[in-house]
Amino acid sequence: MSESPLAVLQFHYETPHAQRLDKFLVDCLPYLSRARIQALIHDGLVTVDGVLPKKNGLVLEGYREVVVIIPAPIPAKVKPENIPLDILFENEDLLAVNKPAGMVVHPAAGHASGTLVHAVLGHVPELEGVGGELRPGVVHRLDRDTSGVILLAKNDRSHRWLQEQFRLRKVHKNYLALVDGHPPTPSGRVEAAIGRDPNMRKKMAVVPPAKGRTAVTEYRTLEKFPEHSYLDVSPVTGRTHQIRLHLAFLGCPVTGDRVYGRKHPSQNISRHFLHAERLSILLRGENSERCFFAPLPPELEEVLVLLRISKE
Repeated sequence: MSESPLAVLQFHYETPHAQRLDKFLVDCLPYLSRARIQALIHDGLVTVDGVLPKKNGLVLEGYREVVVIIPAPIPAKVKPENIPLDILFENEDLLAVNKPAGMVVHPAAGHASGTLVHAVLGHVPELEGVGGELRPGVVHRLDRDTSGVILLAKNDRSHRWLQEQFRLRKVHKNYLALVDGHPPTPSGRVEAAIGRDPNMRKKMAVVPPAKGRTAVTEYRTLEKFPEHSYLDVSPVTGRTHQIRLHLAFLGCPVTGDRVYGRKHPSQNISRHFLHAERLSILLRGENSERCFFAPLPPELEEVLVLLRISKE
């Protein structure tokens, strides 16, 4: 390899049940797709007992040692783009932005331009390289169709500070969600582990604790309609698709969520009804928390207005 490895991982396999190599590694590395695993095997980055396997479907039996080398991503230069931003707050360390629905946070497959990172680089060119070439300034994410408050670091010192605040769970986030149906109690707490969906690798799923990562979400009902509930939701942890999964797990998926909810939305809406309204955090060098606020977008407010009218 020309670049240094991102990780060298070693696994031991010992079981009476035979299992394919690629399937075994997908279970061990749930954040990698099966296609990615097979590509690593094909590129000679996987060994079994020190030997390169000849095929993805090599059957593992008994005691075997499997080593996987995951190469670091090749940095891709992200070009600044002149895209308007709704900036809620800015100082020398960070930006708080009200991200619109439909905008992807950082470049990824199928999204080589038009992302929030492209827009922020257009506003703060010196952000390039902060926290890494691929996701400059990014310390947390919002799903493409989730709108609302998101923070981006403007320098490495701020990036490290913000990452540490998120790691220690000192960041408090509140989302507004309209859901189909009603939760089992007006307010509550969901504790259910999240991992890759074993049947569809691009999706996440609620899984047994041993198969996923701990995830906790709290909620309270703000308003109740005949067939919907309007909720304030606070994620204690920050797993991928956590709020959407936990609400669907309760039997009340987010309205408009075509992945974890109804394929045909119960309301006339082109996105899912999930908005990051508030984020509170202690900034570097300050003694009290700041709270950043993004008002509910007009297209979501309109849905609520129509529900209130029909309720009368």
